[in-house]
Amino acid sequence: MNQAFKLDYQSPIGVIEIISSEERIQSIMFVDRNVMEHQPDIPKLLRDCYNQLDEYFKGERQQFILPYEQKGTLFQQSVWNELIKIPFAETVSYRDIACSLQNEKAIRAVGSANGKNRLSIIIPCHRIIGSNGTLTGYAGGLWRKEWLLNHEKELKKLL
Repeated sequence: MNQAFKLDYQSPIGVIEIISSEERIQSIMFVDRNVMEHQPDIPKLLRDCYNQLDEYFKGERQQFILPYEQKGTLFQQSVWNELIKIPFAETVSYRDIACSLQNEKAIRAVGSANGKNRLSIIIPCHRIIGSNGTLTGYAGGLWRKEWLLNHEKELKKLL
């Protein structure tokens, strides 16, 4: 069995725990705790993810280039693949994603799959909003979702 490695990143909106194998990022999630002490021998992949997150929060990165893996059903995988297509600083609704999957009635299932995304920020589940334009559901908390969307919109203005 592959060893799991962990590294915490102190973002402006809280601690993000990054978990990986030696080959793939497996989880990027906000955690409500202080930064944990770094393990010795952190793989290059984890350091690269840490650095890319740092660049994102500093306004220097809009896309992530990292190998990752996320286990889920075929439907969940299809939703996560649609999330990656959402342009930086833009939002779409759960209905938009359901329609892009040619299953307009799957709005709630899209929401459920979105909520199971363990690769926050690099698979931008924060860019999904309600059909009426309101912020809905985010595992890291709605205040973080709002911060991330505002962060991206402000950066887009500068470009």
